[in-house]
Amino acid sequence: MVLLRVKPLSALRQFLHGQASSGLVLMAAAAFAMLIANSSLGPEYEHLLHGYIGPLSLHHWINDGLMAIFFLLVGLEIKREVMDGQLSTWPRRVLPGIAAAGGMAIPALIYLAFNNGATARGWAIPAATDIAFALGVIALLGNRVPISLRVFLTALAIIDDLGAVVIIAFFYTADLSLVDLGGAAAVAVVLFAMNRFGVRRLLPYLLVGALLWVLVLRSGIHATLAGVILAFAIPLQGTPGRPDAEEDSPLHRLEHLLHMPVGFLIVPIFGLANAGVPVLGLQTEAFTAPVTIGVGLGLLLGKVVGVFGTSMIAIKLGLADMPAHAGRLQMLGTALLCGIGFTMSLFITLLAFSSDPLLQSEAKIGILAGSLFSGLLGYLLLRIAKGDPQSSKSEPA
Repeated sequence: MVLLRVKPLSALRQFLHGQASSGLVLMAAAAFAMLIANSSLGPEYEHLLHGYIGPLSLHHWINDGLMAIFFLLVGLEIKREVMDGQLSTWPRRVLPGIAAAGGMAIPALIYLAFNNGATARGWAIPAATDIAFALGVIALLGNRVPISLRVFLTALAIIDDLGAVVIIAFFYTADLSLVDLGGAAAVAVVLFAMNRFGVRRLLPYLLVGALLWVLVLRSGIHATLAGVILAFAIPLQGTPGRPDAEEDSPLHRLEHLLHMPVGFLIVPIFGLANAGVPVLGLQTEAFTAPVTIGVGLGLLLGKVVGVFGTSMIAIKLGLADMPAHAGRLQMLGTALLCGIGFTMSLFITLLAFSSDPLLQSEAKIGILAGSLFSGLLGYLLLRIAKGDPQSSKSEPA
């Protein structure tokens, strides 16, 4: 008998497939949350979320605890792509970097055009892209979308996530406890020292990382940022010129370990806990409130102008190249998908309006409406759009 060795999927293709599938699960979780919140089970749903388990409510365990693991995975992906992947060289960073910057700035400006005073604090809500949702929509399109656009969208969303992490750290931090902050800094030094001195086992990093999470939670900085700090300390063995090579460095192992539980358990649980908006109990004014309009238009219009507009300007000026085999309508459709903000937008909503349930509901309506229309329009446009007729129909493996 001859055994055939099946070549494993490249790291990028595994990432795209996993994110796309988890995006579909997230869609189902969000829809289920809306159904529960607007049914007779709504009060029990809220009571369950705000019931305490030890020192924190279930809602806080999800948003501060489980989402720290989500941010750990985000940090791992950012580090891998910047050091050894699609963002490892400046030419590869130019187009998604410019598009991500425009895609964060323009939605924020649109939001601020409708909001001032207390509600201006939500300016960052429409600035984020939900890569799992966006790739979930692309998965429904099959081969109609060239792989170059999927890579572009993935790189853009990773840069977008990095921007969101910076925004959360600098603009959504509560009163600081200097003692706990100092302790967190000392623990972070220990983590990077472990990396520097060649510690390659994951368990010591995870144990020290758990202590870091407790100190960051107590310090006033949002606890999820502990996940990003831990991620940047995890050792990565690079593969120059071979980003898809199968490696056994601690970062690769942890990233592969987390993809399934984060994509198919943690993020859907977050969606289930936060996407439910009891719209039947809201006043009509909530659907046309400045926060609702600012968030909705920021996602739907701001992302298109920011991502597509800045990309076309960069390509026209010769600063970057159009993704291979992609046409302008396909770029426009991809820019529309960037208007699916969901996970990170919901997360920033909870930070921006932590003590105002009405503003949270208005922002969530804007997120759901903006994301829904962005996803539908992006899907329809990508379904009918053609690639560049001057390019080869085949793509590199």
